[in-house]
Amino acid sequence: MNILVIGAGGMLGDKLVKQLAQAGQIAGQQITKLTRHDVILPPAPPSSDFAIATLMGDVSNVGEAVSVIAEKPDLIFHLAAIVSGEAEADFDKGYRINLDGTRNLLEAIRAIGGGYCPRFIFTSSIAVFGAPFPDSISDEYFTTPLTSYGTQKAICELLISDYSRRGIIDGAALRMPTVCVRPGKPNKAASGFFSNIIREPLVGLEAVLPVGDNVRHWHASPRKAVGMLMHAAEMDLTQMGARRAISMPGVSCTVAEQIEALAKVGGADRVKLIRREPNETIIKIVSGWPEKFDARRASALGFVADRSFEDIIRVHIDDELQGKLA
Repeated sequence: MNILVIGAGGMLGDKLVKQLAQAGQIAGQQITKLTRHDVILPPAPPSSDFAIATLMGDVSNVGEAVSVIAEKPDLIFHLAAIVSGEAEADFDKGYRINLDGTRNLLEAIRAIGGGYCPRFIFTSSIAVFGAPFPDSISDEYFTTPLTSYGTQKAICELLISDYSRRGIIDGAALRMPTVCVRPGKPNKAASGFFSNIIREPLVGLEAVLPVGDNVRHWHASPRKAVGMLMHAAEMDLTQMGARRAISMPGVSCTVAEQIEALAKVGGADRVKLIRREPNETIIKIVSGWPEKFDARRASALGFVADRSFEDIIRVHIDDELQGKLA
């Protein structure tokens, strides 16, 4: 099987590549080649029993999208995007990267023709939903995004369902929870503080909290997020019917509950490193985000969430801190 990972230079893309390299196969087929693609140079490739190629380019350019699809990969993971805060700050860039890039890839696949129909797994977002919300968002709830990022993702969901209906791809759009705790340095995502207030204190650094303690959100660890991508690549997507966009299971908790979990797992002294500095821009963005899902459709299809936010913190300690706290 020939696999293409677009957005392989990001945190989730890198972890996905490592998981594929370790598994050596997917959906019962041996992996023969994996191509990593991004606008930035991905980290050093992991050791594997198959060839790993690295390409750099921007699929929002039509020629680049055509080039990267030319080898007709059997399985495509499309993780490339600019994050919510950046997409809101730069309208043109958000639509060019998050929408045009996806459309270019789909059109490059369609242009090949001849029965070519790859598996196409796209990372969407719970940002496709906008307030006001019910207590828990069901699989039948409508998408009314209140950010440009959410709008871009929602449009891509419709494209993936339509191109799948037409037999151009066999696609799925996974509405991922906010991935937390993200390793590395803070990024431009408006949701970044959810990770920052855990990651930094765990290594003895100060973190800024720009919203109130009562803010509730939907989370998944990087480990579970990669597991969701792998499961989507292996399952029979016809079980999804015509609705190829699906909300992933996760953990719903408030910022206060996050901080409580930090104290339980890392110790009460860690909490003292969180400094509250309200940011009206982030408060406004976050106020339009969903808080809790009834993801029974995804659960019935075999997608699995973390059990608690404490478990999410423990995953970060195990995977990023070698199981030890400073």
